[in-house]
Amino acid sequence: MDLSGKIPTGGRDAAVRELDLRGLRCPLPALRTRKSLNAMALGERLIVLADDPLAAIDIAHLCSEDGHRLVKTRSEAGAMQFEIVAGME
Repeated sequence: MDLSGKIPTGGRDAAVRELDLRGLRCPLPALRTRKSLNAMALGERLIVLADDPLAAIDIAHLCSEDGHRLVKTRSEAGAMQFEIVAGME
């Protein structure tokens, strides 16, 4: 599910997308996150929701390996929320 919106990022506006991956198990959350990030422009933000316990490890590793910046991770209502900036590492 995409969420259209604008937030300021370093003096410019960047789109924010939301990806709901609750109910999916490893490796699908990481694979779908990678696919979404690869289709995004530099500096766009992706909010990922996942309830697979391994997603915390897999998504952090994905960001590190692929050059994205994991801005924030938090738990919310039985799921984890990851905020990622595409291509900003």
